[in-house]
Amino acid sequence: MASPLGRLRHAWNAFLDQEDVDPYSQYKSLGVSYPSRPDRARTFISNERSIIASIYTRIAMDVAAESIRHVRLDDNGNYSSTMQTGLNYCLTQEANVDQAARMFRQDLVMTLFERGVVAIVPTDTTDDPNITGGYDVNTMRVGWITQWFPRHVRVSVYDDRPDKGGVRRELIFPKSMVAIIENPLYAVMNEPNSTLQRIIRKLNLLDAVDEQSGSGKLDLIIQLPYVIKSDARRNAAEQRRQDIETQLKGSKYGIAYTDGTEKITQLNRAAENNLMDQVTTLMQMLYSELGMPSSVFDGTADDAAMLNYHNRTIDPILGAITEAIKRSFLTKTARTQNQSVEYYRDPFKFVAAKDLAELADKLIRNMVVTKNEFRGFLGMPPSSDPSADKLENPNVPTPTTPAVEAAPKPSPITLTATRPTPKPTQLPQAIQRLAITKQKEGDLQNGS
Repeated sequence: MASPLGRLRHAWNAFLDQEDVDPYSQYKSLGVSYPSRPDRARTFISNERSIIASIYTRIAMDVAAESIRHVRLDDNGNYSSTMQTGLNYCLTQEANVDQAARMFRQDLVMTLFERGVVAIVPTDTTDDPNITGGYDVNTMRVGWITQWFPRHVRVSVYDDRPDKGGVRRELIFPKSMVAIIENPLYAVMNEPNSTLQRIIRKLNLLDAVDEQSGSGKLDLIIQLPYVIKSDARRNAAEQRRQDIETQLKGSKYGIAYTDGTEKITQLNRAAENNLMDQVTTLMQMLYSELGMPSSVFDGTADDAAMLNYHNRTIDPILGAITEAIKRSFLTKTARTQNQSVEYYRDPFKFVAAKDLAELADKLIRNMVVTKNEFRGFLGMPPSSDPSADKLENPNVPTPTTPAVEAAPKPSPITLTATRPTPKPTQLPQAIQRLAITKQKEGDLQNGS
């Protein structure tokens, strides 16, 4: 670990680096500049504000709710551990003196929607990025690009230094030093003829009609009983109009009188137009193009609608942000060491409480998560039970857990009938008796 003196010697600040340099003198060495991206050939879109800001805010809040971290992956590209670096601190804790990590992400997405392209500027680093790529980011800010060069960009970024800060300054950076993020929904939101820009123009027309209706004008036509052709008649008509205006202004209830021969026609009736119908149709088109149903805003979207909204709207924005940070703030050497910047979504955010117990049983029983890991998802402290940190099925006994042995069954008893064996001493006597009996039977037969 470097000493405090070494860190101070190698530290770099974006504003101090260009303090005494005239930015306009660098134009001749950087090439031709453009006020917008030259590959798009579009003029810069001005920042228009309307009720569309509610869509911006909803999406920005959902993007900011996801976690972005500087991590190390295993050889299969799966999460292994979190890197304890300044970049990870900026992404998870504090981005700068004015913004925490979550507010920084929301500001980043809001600026991305309004400008179309945004840049993440590392305002304080451990080493000079112009000299080495092996630096760590201490603070970062969101800036918007005002000019494009072949290999540089001019960025408007806020200077928070106490002595000369408090204002936005435009600084020139190499494209490899800042994370340039382009809105994935640029064609839907920021193109001059996009659906969103058409809605903004229609809403501006509706606002103009509403302001005109509520301006207090009567829009009257007064038909005088004489022909106005000469200057004298015209002056008399003008005098008559002023008299009616004076009566209406000076009256307590806005009442004026006219001659019986004069005829007054009022024109401020509600104009029949289909602007609101067009706005409604365009809003439905915008929702479908953004991949977000209107039920997302009123809180009635089901699980399938929210999953579709996250997959089609939130994930592309998060992917663009993480890829730009990974490309600019991680060197090739760091990427070969399996370092990466990834975003992670809470998988249990939209799970109902009644389904959470069943989900916990399935995940623990199939050895996907441990008991303590699932308790962490619920915001509960870990259990002190040693088995709570093991991937095991609690319903199946493990080798370390003795199973209950069944009582041995008694062996069946086989009864066999056996003939008693005659004793050796009895065997000759039995034979003699049998022989005597046979002999007597033979004698009797012969005597008869």
